[in-house]
Amino acid sequence: MTQNQALKEFQFQPDDFKLARHQDVSVVEQITPARPAWKDSVNLFLRNKGAVIGICCIVIITLFAIFAPMLSSWKYDDINTALQNIAPNAEHWFGTDTYGRDLWVRLWQGTRISLFVAVMAILIDVVIGVTYGMISGYFGGKVDSIMQRIQEVINSIPTLVVLTILLMVMQSNLFTIILALAFTEWIGMSRITRAQVLKTKEEEFVLASRTLGASSFFIIFKEILPNIYSQMIIMIMMSIPNAIFYEAYLSFVGLGLPIPEASLGTLINDGFNTLTITPYQMTIPVIVFSILMLSFNLVGDGLRDALDPTMKEM
Repeated sequence: MTQNQALKEFQFQPDDFKLARHQDVSVVEQITPARPAWKDSVNLFLRNKGAVIGICCIVIITLFAIFAPMLSSWKYDDINTALQNIAPNAEHWFGTDTYGRDLWVRLWQGTRISLFVAVMAILIDVVIGVTYGMISGYFGGKVDSIMQRIQEVINSIPTLVVLTILLMVMQSNLFTIILALAFTEWIGMSRITRAQVLKTKEEEFVLASRTLGASSFFIIFKEILPNIYSQMIIMIMMSIPNAIFYEAYLSFVGLGLPIPEASLGTLINDGFNTLTITPYQMTIPVIVFSILMLSFNLVGDGLRDALDPTMKEM
Protein backbone atom coordinates (compact mmCIF):
# COMPACT_ATOMS: atom_id res chain seq x y z
CA MET A 1 0.00 0.00 0.00
CA THR A 2 1.38 3.28 -1.04
CA GLN A 3 1.63 6.29 1.29
CA ASN A 4 -1.11 8.19 -0.57
CA GLN A 5 -3.51 5.27 -0.25
CA ALA A 6 -2.80 5.01 3.48
CA LEU A 7 -3.61 8.69 4.00
CA LYS A 8 -6.92 8.34 2.13
CA GLU A 9 -8.01 5.38 4.27
CA PHE A 10 -6.96 7.11 7.53
CA GLN A 11 -9.88 8.85 9.30
CA PHE A 12 -9.77 11.12 12.36
CA GLN A 13 -12.00 10.14 15.27
CA PRO A 14 -13.89 12.72 17.44
CA ASP A 15 -11.77 11.89 20.49
CA ASP A 16 -8.43 12.14 18.74
CA PHE A 17 -7.98 15.81 19.72
CA LYS A 18 -8.75 17.42 23.07
CA LEU A 19 -8.22 20.94 24.33
CA ALA A 20 -5.06 21.29 26.35
CA ARG A 21 -6.84 23.58 28.82
CA HIS A 22 -10.52 23.85 29.43
CA GLN A 23 -11.86 27.34 28.87
CA ASP A 24 -15.17 28.58 30.13
CA VAL A 25 -16.47 30.73 27.30
CA SER A 26 -19.11 32.14 29.64
CA VAL A 27 -16.44 34.10 31.46
CA VAL A 28 -15.92 37.45 29.76
CA GLU A 29 -13.06 39.70 30.69
CA GLN A 30 -14.23 42.97 32.16
CA ILE A 31 -12.24 46.13 31.61
CA THR A 32 -12.34 48.62 34.45
CA PRO A 33 -13.65 51.91 33.09
CA ALA A 34 -11.26 54.84 33.19
CA ARG A 35 -11.72 57.28 36.07
CA PRO A 36 -10.83 60.95 36.19
CA ALA A 37 -7.50 61.73 37.81
CA TRP A 38 -9.14 63.90 40.46
CA LYS A 39 -11.17 60.93 41.73
CA ASP A 40 -8.00 58.92 42.24
CA SER A 41 -6.47 61.86 44.09
CA VAL A 42 -9.52 62.19 46.34
CA ASN A 43 -9.48 58.48 47.13
CA LEU A 44 -5.79 58.58 47.97
CA PHE A 45 -6.33 61.62 50.18
CA LEU A 46 -9.22 59.97 52.05
CA ARG A 47 -7.10 56.88 52.70
CA ASN A 48 -4.65 59.06 54.61
CA LYS A 49 -6.13 59.08 58.11
CA GLY A 50 -3.82 61.83 59.31
CA ALA A 51 -4.88 64.15 56.48
CA VAL A 52 -8.58 63.47 57.11
CA ILE A 53 -8.18 64.16 60.83
CA GLY A 54 -6.24 67.31 60.00
CA ILE A 55 -8.87 68.74 57.67
CA CYS A 56 -11.62 67.90 60.19
CA CYS A 57 -9.73 69.80 62.90
CA ILE A 58 -9.26 72.78 60.57
CA VAL A 59 -12.97 72.86 59.75
CA ILE A 60 -13.99 72.61 63.43
CA ILE A 61 -11.53 75.33 64.53
CA THR A 62 -12.65 77.56 61.65
CA LEU A 63 -16.32 77.19 62.61
CA PHE A 64 -15.55 78.06 66.23
CA ALA A 65 -13.47 81.06 65.12
CA ILE A 66 -16.36 82.35 63.01
CA PHE A 67 -19.34 81.73 65.25
CA ALA A 68 -18.06 81.58 68.86
CA PRO A 69 -17.40 85.35 69.21
CA MET A 70 -20.73 86.11 67.50
CA LEU A 71 -22.80 83.89 69.81
CA SER A 72 -21.16 84.88 73.08
CA SER A 73 -22.52 87.65 75.27
CA TRP A 74 -18.96 88.72 76.12
CA LYS A 75 -16.75 90.88 73.92
CA TYR A 76 -13.11 90.13 73.32
CA ASP A 77 -12.04 93.64 74.39
CA ASP A 78 -14.39 94.16 77.38
CA ILE A 79 -12.33 95.05 80.48
CA ASN A 80 -13.72 94.29 83.92
CA THR A 81 -11.17 94.43 86.75
CA ALA A 82 -13.64 92.73 89.08
CA LEU A 83 -13.25 89.52 87.03
CA GLN A 84 -9.47 89.30 86.99
CA ASN A 85 -7.83 85.87 86.64
CA ILE A 86 -10.96 83.79 87.18
CA ALA A 87 -10.35 80.09 86.61
CA PRO A 88 -12.42 78.27 83.97
CA ASN A 89 -16.02 77.82 85.09
CA ALA A 90 -19.54 77.50 83.72
CA GLU A 91 -19.79 81.22 82.92
CA HIS A 92 -16.26 81.71 81.62
CA TRP A 93 -15.35 78.41 79.95
CA PHE A 94 -11.66 79.26 79.57
CA GLY A 95 -11.51 81.70 82.46
CA THR A 96 -10.48 85.37 82.30
CA ASP A 97 -7.17 87.19 81.96
CA THR A 98 -5.51 89.85 84.12
CA TYR A 99 -7.88 92.51 82.72
CA GLY A 100 -11.01 90.46 83.33
CA ARG A 101 -11.55 89.72 79.62
CA ASP A 102 -13.26 86.46 78.69
CA LEU A 103 -10.62 84.08 77.29
CA TRP A 104 -13.15 81.92 75.41
CA VAL A 105 -14.06 84.84 73.16
CA ARG A 106 -10.51 86.15 72.95
CA LEU A 107 -9.19 82.71 71.98
CA TRP A 108 -11.51 82.32 69.00
CA GLN A 109 -11.09 85.96 68.05
CA GLY A 110 -7.34 85.38 67.99
CA THR A 111 -7.80 82.18 65.99
CA ARG A 112 -9.82 84.18 63.48
CA ILE A 113 -6.86 86.54 63.05
CA SER A 114 -4.47 83.60 62.56
CA LEU A 115 -6.74 82.05 59.92
CA PHE A 116 -7.00 85.42 58.19
CA VAL A 117 -3.21 85.53 58.02
CA ALA A 118 -3.32 82.01 56.49
CA VAL A 119 -5.74 83.19 53.79
CA MET A 120 -3.59 86.21 53.03
CA ALA A 121 -0.53 83.94 52.78
CA ILE A 122 -2.38 81.90 50.13
CA LEU A 123 -3.23 85.03 48.15
CA ILE A 124 0.36 86.28 48.38
CA ASP A 125 1.73 82.94 47.18
CA VAL A 126 -0.71 82.72 44.26
CA VAL A 127 -0.73 86.34 43.10
CA ILE A 128 2.94 87.19 43.56
CA GLY A 129 4.84 83.92 43.84
CA VAL A 130 3.19 81.93 41.05
CA THR A 131 3.10 84.87 38.64
CA TYR A 132 6.72 85.83 39.27
CA GLY A 133 7.96 82.25 38.99
CA MET A 134 6.04 81.51 35.78
CA ILE A 135 7.27 84.65 34.02
CA SER A 136 10.85 84.03 35.11
CA GLY A 137 10.86 80.36 34.14
CA TYR A 138 9.02 80.69 30.84
CA PHE A 139 10.92 83.56 29.24
CA GLY A 140 14.33 82.56 30.61
CA GLY A 141 17.49 84.22 29.36
CA LYS A 142 18.14 87.77 30.52
CA VAL A 143 14.62 88.11 31.91
CA ASP A 144 15.14 85.09 34.16
CA SER A 145 18.61 86.24 35.19
CA ILE A 146 17.46 89.74 36.18
CA MET A 147 14.38 88.48 38.02
CA GLN A 148 16.40 85.90 39.94
CA ARG A 149 18.97 88.51 41.02
CA ILE A 150 16.14 90.74 42.29
CA GLN A 151 14.67 87.78 44.16
CA GLU A 152 18.01 86.95 45.75
CA VAL A 153 18.43 90.53 46.97
CA ILE A 154 14.96 90.53 48.52
CA ASN A 155 15.48 87.11 50.09
CA SER A 156 18.79 88.21 51.64
CA ILE A 157 16.94 90.71 53.85
CA PRO A 158 15.51 89.00 56.98
CA THR A 159 11.76 89.37 57.36
CA LEU A 160 12.17 90.61 60.91
CA VAL A 161 14.35 93.45 59.65
CA VAL A 162 11.71 94.31 57.05
CA LEU A 163 9.01 94.41 59.72
CA THR A 164 11.15 96.55 62.02
CA ILE A 165 11.69 99.07 59.23
CA LEU A 166 7.97 99.09 58.45
CA LEU A 167 7.15 99.68 62.13
CA MET A 168 9.36 102.75 62.10
CA VAL A 169 7.14 104.40 59.48
CA MET A 170 3.81 102.63 60.07
CA GLN A 171 1.65 101.64 63.00
CA SER A 172 1.84 98.18 64.53
CA ASN A 173 -1.25 96.45 63.19
CA LEU A 174 -2.38 93.51 61.09
CA PHE A 175 -1.88 95.37 57.82
CA THR A 176 1.81 95.93 58.63
CA ILE A 177 2.27 92.21 59.31
CA ILE A 178 0.57 91.29 56.04
CA LEU A 179 2.76 93.80 54.19
CA ALA A 180 5.88 92.26 55.71
CA LEU A 181 4.66 88.82 54.64
CA ALA A 182 4.02 90.09 51.12
CA PHE A 183 7.64 91.27 50.92
CA THR A 184 9.31 87.86 51.38
CA GLU A 185 6.68 85.11 51.84
CA TRP A 186 6.32 84.45 48.11
CA ILE A 187 9.99 83.60 47.51
CA GLY A 188 9.61 79.86 48.14
CA MET A 189 6.54 79.59 45.92
CA SER A 190 8.31 81.50 43.15
CA ARG A 191 11.26 79.11 43.17
CA ILE A 192 9.09 75.99 43.03
CA THR A 193 6.97 77.48 40.23
CA ARG A 194 10.03 78.47 38.20
CA ALA A 195 11.51 74.96 38.51
CA GLN A 196 8.26 73.36 37.35
CA VAL A 197 7.93 75.77 34.42
CA LEU A 198 11.51 75.14 33.29
CA LYS A 199 10.73 71.42 33.19
CA THR A 200 7.30 71.67 31.58
CA LYS A 201 7.97 74.26 28.89
CA GLU A 202 10.18 71.79 26.98
CA GLU A 203 7.39 69.21 26.70
CA GLU A 204 6.09 68.32 23.24
CA PHE A 205 2.59 69.76 23.77
CA VAL A 206 4.09 73.15 24.67
CA LEU A 207 6.37 73.08 21.63
CA ALA A 208 3.38 72.15 19.46
CA SER A 209 1.38 75.13 20.75
CA ARG A 210 4.30 77.45 20.15
CA THR A 211 4.72 76.07 16.61
CA LEU A 212 1.03 76.67 15.88
CA GLY A 213 1.47 80.33 16.80
CA ALA A 214 -0.05 80.38 20.30
CA SER A 215 0.77 83.47 22.35
CA SER A 216 2.97 83.34 25.43
CA PHE A 217 -0.01 84.28 27.61
CA PHE A 218 -2.01 81.35 26.21
CA ILE A 219 0.84 78.88 26.66
CA ILE A 220 1.54 79.95 30.23
CA PHE A 221 -2.03 79.85 31.52
CA LYS A 222 -3.57 77.21 29.25
CA GLU A 223 -0.76 74.73 28.71
CA ILE A 224 1.78 75.04 31.54
CA LEU A 225 -0.29 76.09 34.57
CA PRO A 226 -2.80 73.16 34.41
CA ASN A 227 0.15 70.75 34.44
CA ILE A 228 1.88 72.19 37.51
CA TYR A 229 -1.07 73.16 39.70
CA SER A 230 -0.69 70.09 41.93
CA GLN A 231 2.77 71.21 43.05
CA MET A 232 1.39 74.70 43.65
CA ILE A 233 -1.37 73.39 45.93
CA ILE A 234 1.12 71.35 47.94
CA MET A 235 3.45 74.31 48.35
CA ILE A 236 0.59 76.59 49.39
CA MET A 237 -0.54 74.18 52.12
CA MET A 238 3.02 73.92 53.38
CA SER A 239 3.44 77.70 53.52
CA ILE A 240 0.30 78.30 55.62
CA PRO A 241 1.80 77.02 58.93
CA ASN A 242 4.86 79.21 58.33
CA ALA A 243 2.68 82.32 57.97
CA ILE A 244 0.65 81.49 61.09
CA PHE A 245 3.82 80.84 63.08
CA TYR A 246 5.33 84.07 61.80
CA GLU A 247 2.38 86.14 63.00
CA ALA A 248 2.31 84.34 66.36
CA TYR A 249 6.04 84.84 66.83
CA LEU A 250 5.85 88.56 66.11
CA SER A 251 2.93 88.94 68.49
CA PHE A 252 4.78 86.95 71.15
CA VAL A 253 7.83 89.24 71.01
CA GLY A 254 5.65 92.34 71.08
CA LEU A 255 5.85 93.32 67.39
CA GLY A 256 2.38 92.12 66.45
CA LEU A 257 -1.11 93.39 67.11
CA PRO A 258 -1.55 96.25 69.59
CA ILE A 259 -3.68 96.05 72.73
CA PRO A 260 -6.57 95.16 72.99
CA GLU A 261 -6.48 93.17 69.73
CA ALA A 262 -6.17 89.42 70.14
CA SER A 263 -4.29 86.75 68.24
CA LEU A 264 -2.91 83.39 69.26
CA GLY A 265 0.52 84.99 69.61
CA THR A 266 -0.68 87.80 71.90
CA LEU A 267 -2.66 85.32 74.01
CA ILE A 268 0.40 83.11 74.44
CA ASN A 269 2.48 86.17 75.31
CA ASP A 270 -0.05 87.37 77.90
CA GLY A 271 -0.31 83.88 79.39
CA PHE A 272 3.45 83.53 79.55
CA ASN A 273 3.68 86.57 81.82
CA THR A 274 1.45 84.86 84.41
CA LEU A 275 2.42 81.24 83.71
CA THR A 276 3.30 80.36 87.31
CA ILE A 277 0.08 81.86 88.68
CA THR A 278 -2.55 81.07 86.02
CA PRO A 279 -1.08 78.42 83.68
CA TYR A 280 -4.40 77.92 81.86
CA GLN A 281 -4.04 81.35 80.23
CA MET A 282 -1.08 80.09 78.23
CA THR A 283 -1.87 76.37 78.03
CA ILE A 284 -5.20 76.71 76.22
CA PRO A 285 -4.03 78.96 73.33
CA VAL A 286 -0.87 76.85 72.96
CA ILE A 287 -3.00 73.71 72.52
CA VAL A 288 -5.21 75.36 69.87
CA PHE A 289 -2.16 76.81 68.12
CA SER A 290 -0.42 73.41 68.09
CA ILE A 291 -3.50 71.61 66.74
CA LEU A 292 -3.89 74.21 64.00
CA MET A 293 -0.23 73.99 62.94
CA LEU A 294 -0.21 70.19 63.04
CA SER A 295 -3.47 69.97 61.08
CA PHE A 296 -2.19 72.12 58.22
CA ASN A 297 1.00 70.06 58.04
CA LEU A 298 -0.99 66.80 57.96
CA VAL A 299 -3.23 68.12 55.19
CA GLY A 300 -0.18 69.27 53.25
CA ASP A 301 1.40 65.82 53.55
CA GLY A 302 -1.86 64.20 52.45
CA LEU A 303 -2.13 66.45 49.40
CA ARG A 304 1.47 65.74 48.49
CA ASP A 305 0.86 61.99 48.57
CA ALA A 306 -2.43 62.30 46.64
CA LEU A 307 -1.33 64.73 43.93
CA ASP A 308 2.25 63.66 43.33
CA PRO A 309 2.25 60.99 40.56
CA THR A 310 5.50 59.47 41.82
CA MET A 311 3.90 58.82 45.21
CA LYS A 312 0.96 56.95 43.64
CA GLU A 313 3.28 54.30 42.24
CA MET A 314 4.89 53.54 45.59
